[in-house]
Amino acid sequence: MRQSMLLLVACISAIAATCSCKTTPPAQNAELLSNETAEAEPAGIADVTAILGAFHAEITLLQDKLTDRKECEIEGIKFAAGRMNGRDVVTVWTGVGKVNAAMTTTLLIEHFKPKEVIFTGIAGGVDPNLQPGDIVIAHKTAHHDMGTIWPEGLFFRGVKNPLTGIENPVFFHADEELVKLAERAGEKVGLRKIDTVHGPREPRVLTGVVVTGDTFVASEEKCLDLRKRLDADAVEMEGAAVAQICRQRNIPHVVIRSISDNADAGAVVDKQMFYILAAQNSSSLVSEMMLLAASSPDTTEKAGAE
Repeated sequence: MRQSMLLLVACISAIAATCSCKTTPPAQNAELLSNETAEAEPAGIADVTAILGAFHAEITLLQDKLTDRKECEIEGIKFAAGRMNGRDVVTVWTGVGKVNAAMTTTLLIEHFKPKEVIFTGIAGGVDPNLQPGDIVIAHKTAHHDMGTIWPEGLFFRGVKNPLTGIENPVFFHADEELVKLAERAGEKVGLRKIDTVHGPREPRVLTGVVVTGDTFVASEEKCLDLRKRLDADAVEMEGAAVAQICRQRNIPHVVIRSISDNADAGAVVDKQMFYILAAQNSSSLVSEMMLLAASSPDTTEKAGAE
């Protein structure tokens, strides 16, 4: 009997050792944003701006602009931090889809404690007046695939915030000051022009609605539905998930998208053609935002998310 008990204890200990999870304390990861090595988080880490993108090329364009660049890996996700036009930033590639975006955003928030979050990259244009290279600054985002499906169709509805028990709204409103900063950047930045049959076209920068779902939309009919029911200007696969995390954690955010296609039957081909141009324009606008924020430190002072 004694030998059986000892064997049982040994087995439990072995299982516990195998299942243990190694987590890097936030203070250690904060070293990316400071030259100091300390047990506590260094002063000033709360002033960092987080910039996320769903595709490698989107985030690489921004990471290439970093000075004093440092990198680390947390739970297999690679983060790069440094200074961009005078601002402390931390950048990360999220991968495609709402779950990937939410997971990566949560890891970043837990380890780097950002002051604000910017999600950027490409999207499909739902507004028929938008063309590849144009930019939509989202003053609000929504999940277009969340709610209840009744016989009449999908009824949009948010899920409960597990931190408060309060139901989330259908629309997540961006931080007003970040939206204003993005709009100012849009007025100043030089964006890559789009070649058309009528000659080069200057990209448009507008403030509108971005909707999110775990499907790549390549349907004119779906675009009409999103436009009618959610007043959508652009559609993508991550923004509202990031916005939801930020709202639940009371962190100011904004989603900025550059159009790569018109989310219709030609979306797959158009995306391949205009992807780099769209990514370049969105990264240029975010870079300009950091320049403006660095020259006006009070620009992004906020009381928190709504």
